[in-house]
Amino acid sequence: MKFLILLCLLVSTQCKAQTVDVTGFGVQPNSFADAVPAVQKAIEACRGQQQSIINFPKGRYDFWPDSAAVTHYYISNSSSEVEMPVKQQRVGLFLKGLKNSTIEGNGSVFVFHGKMITWVIDSSENITIRNLSVNYERPGMSEMTIKEIAPQTVVAVVHPDSKFMIINDRLQWYGEKWKPRDQSIFAALVKPTEGTLFYSSWQPFYKATAAVIAPLTVKFEGDFSKFKAAPGDVLTIRDAIRDYVGAFQNRSKNIFLHNVHMYYMHGLGIVSQFCENLDYDSVSVAPQKGSGRVIASSADGMHFSGCKGQITIDHCHFNGMHDDPVNVHGTHLKVSEVLSPTMLKLRFMHHQTYGFAAFAPGDSVAYLHAASLQIFDHGVIKSARLIAEREMLVELQKPVGTALKAGDALENITWTPALTIRNSRFEGTISRGTLVTTRRKVLIENNVYYRTGMHAILIEDDASGWYESGPVTDVTIRNNQFIECGYNSRPGSYPIKINPEAHEWVPRYYVHHNIKIENNYFKVFGAPVLQAYSTDGLLFTNNKIEGSHFMEPGNERAAISLKACTGVVIRGNTFDAIQPVLQLEKMKKKDIKTDMKETLER
Repeated sequence: MKFLILLCLLVSTQCKAQTVDVTGFGVQPNSFADAVPAVQKAIEACRGQQQSIINFPKGRYDFWPDSAAVTHYYISNSSSEVEMPVKQQRVGLFLKGLKNSTIEGNGSVFVFHGKMITWVIDSSENITIRNLSVNYERPGMSEMTIKEIAPQTVVAVVHPDSKFMIINDRLQWYGEKWKPRDQSIFAALVKPTEGTLFYSSWQPFYKATAAVIAPLTVKFEGDFSKFKAAPGDVLTIRDAIRDYVGAFQNRSKNIFLHNVHMYYMHGLGIVSQFCENLDYDSVSVAPQKGSGRVIASSADGMHFSGCKGQITIDHCHFNGMHDDPVNVHGTHLKVSEVLSPTMLKLRFMHHQTYGFAAFAPGDSVAYLHAASLQIFDHGVIKSARLIAEREMLVELQKPVGTALKAGDALENITWTPALTIRNSRFEGTISRGTLVTTRRKVLIENNVYYRTGMHAILIEDDASGWYESGPVTDVTIRNNQFIECGYNSRPGSYPIKINPEAHEWVPRYYVHHNIKIENNYFKVFGAPVLQAYSTDGLLFTNNKIEGSHFMEPGNERAAISLKACTGVVIRGNTFDAIQPVLQLEKMKKKDIKTDMKETLER
């Protein structure tokens, strides 16, 4: 609410804002010249102003990496030391230390060249980006449509944006001062008529001989006996290493994105790290209509790591992603050594996440056993500092108890956000639709999840794999449509999965709490609808579930599968062409109230 009031105040004082027109610094729309130096001067002209609007007259603006700012950020879930030892990223629009500034696009398109982060917002407050589109002259994703396929040959038509050459009878993709690493290429097969994405492989094409037989048409000869595709399918190919992100927002607060269209993003997507209050309205991550492209991001759409305040995603659209449209989480750090009752040495564990200050003085923390995710105590940070890229030294205000041992983990509970996702559409993704691990209030309502490759909504929490924290305590999922989701998760294709990675079960301890799933519509192939583990207070009420013949269901599964849950209420749901089978494990009758008649117990 405070953030909305602040936005209203900002809007009411727009007439007092200083307007800085980028053309006054030498950049002209539709000139195809490098806009970076002039735009950066326009941004600097706003520094110190009470309020400013950086205005772009409608047109095309080109951003080249040659004169762009070079930054050095450790970004969550991006790249390891082996994959990218030196974290240097070139940035198109670099907003650092700014306040009360608006980027006004007026319907312009910003076209980026080479590998660049489109914008960075760092240590800034009250920043708005609105009314613009983002594209790349040569997207990092290569795409080709299968025209003919046989066990020994494939003929494919390459999209005009996907540059290539035939060198020594092999096809080589290339871009503006880059080419993919041949041994780390990731491929996904898109079926445009079905809106589905499947995991695939570039290997048979990498080994095949290739020849151009017509404009943009390549014939491959090799062993394609195991390559599964059909004419009309689109094979999408990219470098698997996340050396860049689409946009990066760091240690900033009150960021508002409105009417922003990301036609393509290199790497991880729009990443927000330790930011507060983020409001995304009418933002799309989807290929430009009429472009003929099918992929808009080589990884996530929006990624939130260690944020706080309120995150709102409203009237947004996601289509064409090689990973999750929305992921909200924190980061568990492992206790590598207990140096004293108040001093701990912590370590970043996942290979793609490290190097940033995960804790600061005054932050509240939870102590937990990594294997069971059992939180057993809380504390407050007195001091914290990075002593190496993967190590932090933290001092606690009060001594930790003897229960804390090396191998346990810490979660920063100060930097956990509330989340609202509403009126949005999720489709065209190979993986999940929404990942949620935050203990603040979560509301997911009035959305459409259409044929997400894996679970439409996944609630995890783990301190052994991705180390993405933490538990949820107040989640409402209502008035959504879940249509034929989970085809890449068969037979466990549950549209909603509550799956904390607790590898050791502690009787009567529950990781997640208070999850309400009500008044939703599910269209499922096979029976799976909901799977939950280690949850206290789970309501699944007044939902409508219908069967579909979209795909073969695979092995028979219960419609609802629960393990080690309590305080469960399942009532008022309707099942059409679906067997309403409920499966229970490690539970007693007192743990559940239900009107479902068919029950399996294990």
